[in-house]
Amino acid sequence: MNQPRLFVEAHILQSLPPSNINRDDSGTPKQAVYGGARRARVSSQAWKRATRTEYARQVPESDRATRTKRIATLLAQHLARPADNGGPGLPEEQAERLAAALLEPLGITKSAKKDDQSAYLLFFGKKQLDALVNLLGDGAAELAALPEDALKAEVRKLPVIQTLSSGHPAEVALFGRMVADLPALNVDASVQVAHALSTHAVRTEFDYYTAVDDENTEDHGAGMIGTVEFNSSTLYRYAVLGVHQLRDNLSDAAAARETAVRFIDAFARSMPSGHQNSFAHRTLPHLVLVTLRAAQPVNLVSAYEEPVTGVTGLAAESAVRLAAELQAVGNTWGDTPLQTVATYNAESDKITEAFGPSVPFPSLLETVGNLVGEWLETGALTPAAPEEAGTR
Repeated sequence: MNQPRLFVEAHILQSLPPSNINRDDSGTPKQAVYGGARRARVSSQAWKRATRTEYARQVPESDRATRTKRIATLLAQHLARPADNGGPGLPEEQAERLAAALLEPLGITKSAKKDDQSAYLLFFGKKQLDALVNLLGDGAAELAALPEDALKAEVRKLPVIQTLSSGHPAEVALFGRMVADLPALNVDASVQVAHALSTHAVRTEFDYYTAVDDENTEDHGAGMIGTVEFNSSTLYRYAVLGVHQLRDNLSDAAAARETAVRFIDAFARSMPSGHQNSFAHRTLPHLVLVTLRAAQPVNLVSAYEEPVTGVTGLAAESAVRLAAELQAVGNTWGDTPLQTVATYNAESDKITEAFGPSVPFPSLLETVGNLVGEWLETGALTPAAPEEAGTR
């Protein structure tokens, strides 16, 4: 029997001034050809990183996750903490030895370049390291004193893999984890993020800059010259959260509801930081549309297969296109969202008809939380009546 599913989608229109927030290996702003026109592009990885960073600002340090090759070093630091700081207080050498033994069941081989690093990045919660330390109880010092073979034999009796396979922080539950050598540690991501694309054609430009040597009063030439590439764009951003997968990852309905709301907030407010000091490009979206679906997620980027020309303004025209695409998908496929709620600053009957009246962003988050909570409690979501589109 198919389990009920709920997808919460975020569709965002956001304009950026001259900027280079995500560049390729040559320093050029990332691009893509779509609909036969060259578009500005921001990779999904770049915006996921920005979202995760923004999300982490909302949670206590102890509840955060980290992605690193230095798990052995971090675990050793936990083992070296004194008792009044939650650790067994092992000497540094013993802590490093015991940490290596605890992590051996994971099959994380050391990097060929650096002995203190694993061969690949591992994404885990900081509380999960505390849980590993707690497996030892009061016997950490006793274990650390055992000969190598005896130590390994004792550690194999501990549920190390099971400990790292449970109690996931929200960041891991959202973005997932893949460990190729140990599938038991894999966590299916509950979030998918699309590459952001400009709704219109773009052209890369060059900023020629100079720097003056303040102490050079004899030579009036520049102390340094260079160029940086940039573009400006109105971007369509899309992400989808599978609430059912998030609930399974967290094993807690209340935590799933809170995490869903925080994710929408973080995704809307986040911004990749490439060349931030040079361009001060941080903006907020023109439009945030949240749609809730039970069948399958629908990326509405096809609204911009024909590039927007900006006769009445790129942002305004892009919003009208998005409204038309949402309605066209519903009419053509019979796939109308169960609920929609939107925050925008535009005057258009077409937009209001498609999205419902605009609500302040805090109210949007509150509505999303209520809808997700209703679904988590009942396993269903009542579709909005046509005259209630966009409201709850």
